[in-house]
Amino acid sequence: MLPNVSFLEASVAAGLGFALVFVHLWRRSRQKLQEDDPSQPRTMGSRVLIGGGSGFIGTALRKLLEHRGYQVTLISRTPGKNKITWDEVKKTGLPECYAVVGMQGSNILNIFRRWTDGFKKEVWDSRVETTKTLAQAISEASNPPKVWVSFSGVGYYKPSYVYDYDEDSPGGDFDYISQLATAWEEAAKLPAENTNTREVIIRSASTGVVLGRDGGAIKQMYFSFWFGSGGVIGDGMQFFPWIHINDLTRLVMHALENEKVTGVLNGVAPETITNWDFTKEFNTVLLRPGFFPLPRPIVNFALGEERAKMLTEGQAVVPKRTLESGFTFNFPKIKMAFDNMFSYRKWFFSY
Repeated sequence: MLPNVSFLEASVAAGLGFALVFVHLWRRSRQKLQEDDPSQPRTMGSRVLIGGGSGFIGTALRKLLEHRGYQVTLISRTPGKNKITWDEVKKTGLPECYAVVGMQGSNILNIFRRWTDGFKKEVWDSRVETTKTLAQAISEASNPPKVWVSFSGVGYYKPSYVYDYDEDSPGGDFDYISQLATAWEEAAKLPAENTNTREVIIRSASTGVVLGRDGGAIKQMYFSFWFGSGGVIGDGMQFFPWIHINDLTRLVMHALENEKVTGVLNGVAPETITNWDFTKEFNTVLLRPGFFPLPRPIVNFALGEERAKMLTEGQAVVPKRTLESGFTFNFPKIKMAFDNMFSYRKWFFSY
């Protein structure tokens, strides 16, 4: 005789089973994205120090490093588990480590901070002075790290509707943002006599758009787009450098684990898009109209004209040396990136 199971109980059981399968496939898809080329060398158990590893990008990088067997120590303003402080680095130098990654810096697009001289100095010092601290500690270390990866920004390149910029293009001298990028990169340079530490600089879309569901630009803009008010910024024709968080963290790993990689790499996706392209794709994946543009004067008022240029003007930046170094993007096109972030169907057809 069959047990007396109500329709409601059966529905709940089926729903729970469906949810468990969904979570399992979701976790497997996330793990698959985290894995890199298995042929790449790994320095299992080695320590990597990360300056600024508590933010959106740093957290994702830490998880990837730990997934690949590295020990991660964050350099922070406050002490804690698996942390050292900036004061400790200044006083006692670096602990022994395989690599150092510098991605520290105050959020330059923090809408709750007015664009004052004081905030500009905070933004500058949080990047340039801390990078000087790391570079000096590396140069003075008795057993220096094998790799030193420092971040910079695509704001190094002058906004243009015409030019495509690669790693060898000129820039870095026309406004506060570009001068900040130049000073940031100069601060990262080790003395000429350094021969033990490989140096890499990633000019990333950290001053542009790093895409991921868990934070960054998408998290900040999600609700405005969800409610149909996500429109273009200004005329929408400005270029919009971007990269998926998975590709950015993999690029750092690529720099850490490939001995031939040195110098500047553009940490942006190969597909150059405009703000209009970005807005259209975001609204399309959410099935929203996006009726309301954000006029340039409002952006200037909210952020200050000098800072607002990061959103109202843009550059077409291409990752020429990045691709030549052998790096492959998981998400080279904006549609692929949005499909990954918002299309859940793939989790049921990938295995």
